[in-house]
Amino acid sequence: MNYYVYILKSEADQSFYIGQTQNIGKRLIKHNADLNQSTSTKRPWKLIHEKVCETRSDAMKHERYLKSLKKRSAVLQWIEKDIRGVAQPG
Repeated sequence: MNYYVYILKSEADQSFYIGQTQNIGKRLIKHNADLNQSTSTKRPWKLIHEKVCETRSDAMKHERYLKSLKKRSAVLQWIEKDIRGVAQPG
């Protein structure tokens, strides 16, 4: 089964949230339904990018890397590279 690294954007304050899951649709519903304490104050959330990974460890590796990018511009650059097929975790 595939795992996904996902990037959400808050429509309230434009901030990003990065996570990993096996079911993006279900996870997005939880973020928007006030079932996640760390994201409840910034709802609603919109999925802006997802990356398919073959294993959970690969998804976690990408998630850690993306969370290490401190600047919004760096995350957006990574998204652009991933769309072109050249993005790699640190």
